[in-house]
Amino acid sequence: MLRVPRIIAHGGGSISRVPAILAELGARRPLIVTDGFLASPQSGALSALAAPLDAAGISYSVTADTIPDPTSDSVDAVVEAMRAFKPDALIALGGGSPMDTAKAAGLIHSFGGHPRDYKAPRQTHAPTGTPLVAIPTTAGTGSEVTQFTIVIDSSTGEKMLLAGAALLPTAAVVDYELTLSMPLRLTADTGIDALCHAMEAYVSKKANAMTDPTCLSALSRIGTHLRAVCEEPDDRPRREGMMLAATEAGIAFSNSSVTLIHGMSRPLGARYHIPHGMSNAQLAPEVTAFSLGGAPGRYAAVCRALGMCQPGLSDEDAASALPDGLRALCRDLAVPTLQQCSVTRASLDAVAGSMAREALASGSPNNNPIVPTAEEIQALYQTIFRQGEASAAAA
Repeated sequence: MLRVPRIIAHGGGSISRVPAILAELGARRPLIVTDGFLASPQSGALSALAAPLDAAGISYSVTADTIPDPTSDSVDAVVEAMRAFKPDALIALGGGSPMDTAKAAGLIHSFGGHPRDYKAPRQTHAPTGTPLVAIPTTAGTGSEVTQFTIVIDSSTGEKMLLAGAALLPTAAVVDYELTLSMPLRLTADTGIDALCHAMEAYVSKKANAMTDPTCLSALSRIGTHLRAVCEEPDDRPRREGMMLAATEAGIAFSNSSVTLIHGMSRPLGARYHIPHGMSNAQLAPEVTAFSLGGAPGRYAAVCRALGMCQPGLSDEDAASALPDGLRALCRDLAVPTLQQCSVTRASLDAVAGSMAREALASGSPNNNPIVPTAEEIQALYQTIFRQGEASAAAA
């Protein structure tokens, strides 16, 4: 079964098509969910959306209080805005955080309760009463085409995965021009997030013939464009290539799931407030090395698609080259170590066990080619920390 949004508009300037999309959905009173920066004149993103809405005479309201890592409290604030404005559609404008916030708010507004009531392994497929138009401003999360959202429980600090068709946007507007002002760090982190989405979907135990070609297409685009767009941020064809790759990777993992990298990344990011794409990047090389033996042929195909090995290598040799290729990419994109993200030995020792349990509870590690134990997950966290120590010593 393949689930995708009903409408996907893409290409430069496609944000101008939002009024027509709303009309197709029978909506004329949307609530726009975004953040303070995107709502500012400095960004111009909200203005780019407001212009066609104003020209079409569409009445709308804006809530611009979403935060980088959505919490159940920040979701509740959007639910209250929905109750006050009574929209007939939601428009999520932003990176993963505004989109995740809008998805969760639509769910709670329709069905009530608390986000923790819907966390994985539960899946919610009944449609919400409010269609969602998702407009990404970064090239990485793929949230505009996925049936997942991430919310931190404000009471416990747990980073919860919510899943199901109820969270799938009704429409996605994929306009690469909204990414032209992305800074280097955000470009790199979201780009590696997209890489992980495509790689994990391809090696997942839920991989299938419908998503495999999409994974490999996304990986090929990322291998071609990611380093270059970080060096030349105004290169429009490369920005468009990364935007398409992010959406392809989103479709892939939404229908084949992610694996151990994302399972470990969520608790790490929640504990230490590390941006999601960055924590994926920190984990990817070692988690991949741990997992190779479970699907060497698939990891070989990933390595070839990314251009991280020489042509003609055997599957075994191509797969073995992938962790080093990922390490080189992380070095080139200056991915910080855990230590540079304020992770200390004492704090990691104290929380590694609980993070491992949360990772397993999310269900994602069960899709991994090699399903780890809690002890093996703890050991991976420690290995990645020691590598940061070695990098600091060598500097």
